[in-house]
Amino acid sequence: METLAERMEALGILEEDLEERFVLGSGSGGQKINKTSSCVYLKHLPTGREVSCQETRSREKNREIARVRLCEFFETAAAEAKLAAARERARRRYQKRKPSKAAKARLRAAKQHRSERKSSRRKVGD
Repeated sequence: METLAERMEALGILEEDLEERFVLGSGSGGQKINKTSSCVYLKHLPTGREVSCQETRSREKNREIARVRLCEFFETAAAEAKLAAARERARRRYQKRKPSKAAKARLRAAKQHRSERKSSRRKVGD
Protein backbone atom coordinates (compact mmCIF):
# COMPACT_ATOMS: atom_id res chain seq x y z
CA MET A 1 0.00 0.00 0.00
CA GLU A 2 1.46 3.33 -1.01
CA THR A 3 1.62 6.22 1.38
CA LEU A 4 -0.45 9.36 1.07
CA ALA A 5 2.56 11.40 -0.09
CA GLU A 6 3.32 8.87 -2.86
CA ARG A 7 -0.32 8.86 -3.90
CA MET A 8 -0.44 12.65 -4.11
CA GLU A 9 2.83 12.73 -6.06
CA ALA A 10 1.52 10.14 -8.54
CA LEU A 11 -1.58 12.28 -9.13
CA GLY A 12 0.44 15.47 -9.46
CA ILE A 13 -1.02 17.12 -6.36
CA LEU A 14 1.57 19.40 -4.79
CA GLU A 15 1.38 20.73 -1.23
CA GLU A 16 2.03 24.27 -2.50
CA ASP A 17 -1.09 23.97 -4.71
CA LEU A 18 -3.28 23.36 -1.65
CA GLU A 19 -4.94 26.09 0.36
CA GLU A 20 -5.72 24.83 3.84
CA ARG A 21 -7.94 26.48 6.45
CA PHE A 22 -9.19 25.37 9.81
CA VAL A 23 -12.73 26.37 10.72
CA LEU A 24 -14.91 25.86 13.76
CA GLY A 25 -16.67 22.55 13.82
CA SER A 26 -20.43 22.21 14.00
CA GLY A 27 -23.06 19.61 14.64
CA SER A 28 -23.51 17.03 17.35
CA GLY A 29 -20.68 15.91 19.60
CA GLY A 30 -20.95 18.24 22.55
CA GLN A 31 -19.62 21.70 23.21
CA LYS A 32 -15.98 20.86 22.54
CA ILE A 33 -16.52 20.25 18.80
CA ASN A 34 -18.18 23.66 18.45
CA LYS A 35 -15.34 25.53 20.21
CA THR A 36 -12.27 24.09 18.46
CA SER A 37 -11.10 24.68 14.89
CA SER A 38 -10.69 21.03 14.02
CA CYS A 39 -12.71 21.11 10.79
CA VAL A 40 -10.31 21.16 7.81
CA TYR A 41 -11.13 22.99 4.57
CA LEU A 42 -8.82 22.10 1.68
CA LYS A 43 -8.83 23.71 -1.77
CA HIS A 44 -6.77 22.57 -4.76
CA LEU A 45 -5.93 25.90 -6.40
CA PRO A 46 -5.26 24.76 -10.02
CA THR A 47 -8.62 22.96 -10.33
CA GLY A 48 -10.68 24.78 -7.69
CA ARG A 49 -11.77 21.47 -6.15
CA GLU A 50 -12.77 21.91 -2.49
CA VAL A 51 -12.90 19.32 0.29
CA SER A 52 -13.88 19.73 3.91
CA CYS A 53 -13.51 17.17 6.67
CA GLN A 54 -14.79 16.98 10.23
CA GLU A 55 -14.72 13.23 10.75
CA THR A 56 -12.73 13.23 13.99
CA ARG A 57 -11.89 15.65 16.79
CA SER A 58 -8.24 15.52 15.79
CA ARG A 59 -7.11 18.27 13.41
CA GLU A 60 -4.20 16.16 12.10
CA LYS A 61 -6.41 13.18 11.35
CA ASN A 62 -8.90 15.45 9.56
CA ARG A 63 -6.03 16.93 7.49
CA GLU A 64 -5.05 13.43 6.39
CA ILE A 65 -8.64 12.39 5.61
CA ALA A 66 -9.20 15.57 3.54
CA ARG A 67 -6.10 14.82 1.46
CA VAL A 68 -7.23 11.21 0.96
CA ARG A 69 -10.62 12.45 -0.26
CA LEU A 70 -8.94 14.83 -2.68
CA CYS A 71 -6.82 11.97 -4.04
CA GLU A 72 -9.91 9.78 -4.42
CA PHE A 73 -11.64 12.53 -6.39
CA PHE A 74 -8.72 12.85 -8.83
CA GLU A 75 -8.39 9.06 -9.18
CA THR A 76 -12.09 8.77 -9.96
CA ALA A 77 -11.89 11.59 -12.49
CA ALA A 78 -8.89 9.96 -14.19
CA ALA A 79 -10.66 6.58 -14.35
CA GLU A 80 -13.79 8.19 -15.84
CA ALA A 81 -11.71 10.03 -18.46
CA LYS A 82 -9.95 6.79 -19.40
CA LEU A 83 -13.30 5.00 -19.71
CA ALA A 84 -14.76 7.81 -21.84
CA ALA A 85 -11.76 7.68 -24.17
CA ALA A 86 -12.16 3.90 -24.54
CA ARG A 87 -15.88 4.35 -25.29
CA GLU A 88 -15.07 6.96 -27.93
CA ARG A 89 -12.52 4.67 -29.60
CA ALA A 90 -15.05 1.82 -29.63
CA ARG A 91 -17.73 4.10 -31.10
CA ARG A 92 -15.42 5.24 -33.90
CA ARG A 93 -14.36 1.67 -34.61
CA TYR A 94 -18.04 0.65 -34.80
CA GLN A 95 -18.85 3.51 -37.18
CA LYS A 96 -15.97 2.64 -39.53
CA ARG A 97 -16.87 -1.02 -39.87
CA LYS A 98 -18.33 -2.29 -43.15
CA PRO A 99 -22.05 -3.05 -43.08
CA SER A 100 -23.08 -6.71 -43.16
CA LYS A 101 -24.83 -8.33 -46.12
CA ALA A 102 -28.14 -8.27 -44.24
CA ALA A 103 -27.74 -4.54 -43.50
CA LYS A 104 -26.98 -3.86 -47.16
CA ALA A 105 -30.07 -5.83 -48.17
CA ARG A 106 -32.23 -3.78 -45.76
CA LEU A 107 -30.81 -0.55 -47.19
CA ARG A 108 -31.58 -1.69 -50.76
CA ALA A 109 -35.11 -2.70 -49.76
CA ALA A 110 -35.73 0.65 -48.09
CA LYS A 111 -34.36 2.49 -51.13
CA GLN A 112 -36.61 0.48 -53.44
CA HIS A 113 -39.61 1.21 -51.22
CA ARG A 114 -38.88 4.96 -51.28
CA SER A 115 -38.49 4.83 -55.03
CA GLU A 116 -41.91 3.17 -55.43
CA ARG A 117 -43.55 5.75 -53.17
CA LYS A 118 -42.00 8.58 -55.16
CA SER A 119 -43.00 7.07 -58.47
CA SER A 120 -46.65 7.17 -57.39
CA ARG A 121 -46.36 10.97 -57.06
CA ARG A 122 -45.57 11.49 -60.74
CA LYS A 123 -48.03 12.85 -63.20
CA VAL A 124 -50.15 10.31 -65.02
CA GLY A 125 -48.67 11.12 -68.45
CA ASP A 126 -45.02 10.51 -67.46
